[in-house]
Amino acid sequence: MKFLGKIISVFLLIILFGCHSKPNKSPIDFYYWRSNYTINEIEKKEVDSLKVQNIYVRFFDVDKTADQIKPIGIIRNFDASKLKVNYIPTVFITNRTFINTSKDQVKILAKNVFNFLNETANRGKLNHFEEIQIDCDWTKSTRENYFLFLSELKHISNKKLSATLRLHQVKFKDKEGIPPLDKMVLMCYATENPTDKSQNNSILDLNIAKDYLQNLEQYPIKLDVALPIYSWAILTNHLGKVKLVNSFSEQDLIGKPVKKIRDGFYEVTADFFVEKFYVSKGFTIKVETISPELLVKTKSFIDQKITYDYRLIYYHLDSKFLKTIPTEL
Repeated sequence: MKFLGKIISVFLLIILFGCHSKPNKSPIDFYYWRSNYTINEIEKKEVDSLKVQNIYVRFFDVDKTADQIKPIGIIRNFDASKLKVNYIPTVFITNRTFINTSKDQVKILAKNVFNFLNETANRGKLNHFEEIQIDCDWTKSTRENYFLFLSELKHISNKKLSATLRLHQVKFKDKEGIPPLDKMVLMCYATENPTDKSQNNSILDLNIAKDYLQNLEQYPIKLDVALPIYSWAILTNHLGKVKLVNSFSEQDLIGKPVKKIRDGFYEVTADFFVEKFYVSKGFTIKVETISPELLVKTKSFIDQKITYDYRLIYYHLDSKFLKTIPTEL
């Protein structure tokens, strides 16, 4: 009997270990964050093969300059007929938009955002949508105005309203507040500022993410989770000034006059252009990428914190980075 008991105990340990080491399957969605809406065959096939239901399309940004609030970066050539998915219009709003903005201005902003969002949807043949998402990195000083904006937009639109949630807004929720929403999307990336010249991966460093999310299970709003599938280059000149080049991979350096210093770090040995930026001999290039293995580890950690079913949203739909997606998620 003792021997049988030991076998059962070992078997139970194997089951428990397996449950914690392998991430749960989650339905997959995508963000679309490019200014010009184009869908190629690779992207279309990926959407079909993954049975993607939702695409969160950034329609435009909202910013305030010289006390004037206006839309910028408006999406071009949006055409809802290109993919058979549920489109969720998404609007990015800068935090400074809500600084020194009166409550009346906030209410007007909510109305203007909804009206312009509808115009953009109609131009793109999106005749029906059930949800709107707002992306804003709010802080303690702007939370009152931002939360008022969300409440007004939800009332005006009469639609489901979700918003993004950044890592610091989880860790410091008591200080930065909980938005008046039923659903949010945890942006599990941007763990550091890419211009800080850190040795860490500023897109996603799992140890930093774990620190911010150590009490994630206590967050009172139901969450979906966004993970990154992109890479970029950080260019540093002789004076230490930094430029960020989006949608850049190490493959873009093949054949270029660079010398590899260590993994992800290169020194320029002759002048050339990186995209539209001119780099000279002596410049350094740090290429930050995301591996499938890192995504699996991150998802496994999140699965330990979030016990309910959630959707996984990749940022973002771009054929250049689709191979980053792990097959086991």
